[in-house]
Amino acid sequence: MAAVVGVHGIAQQYKGPHHLASTWLPSLQDGVHFAGGALEPADFTMAFYGNMFRRPGSMAASFPPLTAVDLDQGDAALLELWWQEAARVDPAVPGPDAETMVHTPKMVQRALNALSQSAFFAGMAESLMVGVVKQVRLYFGDSEVRAIAVGAVEAAVSDDTRVVIGHSLGSVVAFEALAAHPEWQVHTLVTLGSPLGIRNLVFDRLDPAPVDGRGRFPGSVQVWVNVAAPGDVVALVKRLATCFDGGVVDHLVDTGAKAHDVSPYLTVVEVGRAVLDGLG
Repeated sequence: MAAVVGVHGIAQQYKGPHHLASTWLPSLQDGVHFAGGALEPADFTMAFYGNMFRRPGSMAASFPPLTAVDLDQGDAALLELWWQEAARVDPAVPGPDAETMVHTPKMVQRALNALSQSAFFAGMAESLMVGVVKQVRLYFGDSEVRAIAVGAVEAAVSDDTRVVIGHSLGSVVAFEALAAHPEWQVHTLVTLGSPLGIRNLVFDRLDPAPVDGRGRFPGSVQVWVNVAAPGDVVALVKRLATCFDGGVVDHLVDTGAKAHDVSPYLTVVEVGRAVLDGLG
């Protein structure tokens, strides 16, 4: 069984574990190579849960595309945070003003229009952008969705697993799965482009819940390495050591124009070194 398990992030419902592994593995192998080591294909596997967000094929045509009106107040709050961060880090994104800082359909539509100009959301149809936001919110609002996602990690982790890597929403799934299984032998957690530090909408809804405003190290994990890019709007809180006890090791790295993409994250030497150290 695999020594390293990857947990994917948002908007992967039209892919599958083999497709994602074909992207993750060579990028991670490069990161490990830059750190002075090697990773064999047999040592890596994907925990995949994205298909639960895919509409049934026979019914897809009967579902109208998602639009701004499908976002509730909580969805809009997350969208607004991403909009503010995108405007801060990306000159191409017009920022919100006082007039739009109200959760109304007009604000949501303006946020979607602005984010469509950002590097992260560039090229996404409005329905896909709405779907991305709703996937994050659905994870916390639907216990069945949460259980399926965590179950995918449970199915992938074995007695041989020493490192778990979570990207984007996958970092939340990985955190909660590890926290639920202190008996696992996982030594190292690596989080990439993580939203774990977003107060109220993510951080305060974690299981286990924070205590006195501080999150806990999950499960058997001894080393937690968090990697974020300055331009990654999903990773609003870049330094998770400010939120979690136990000494999270934070790294700020350059991941290029599409700051949230997983491949540039996996190739950085900090990730490769964390994997090698975790494998011992």
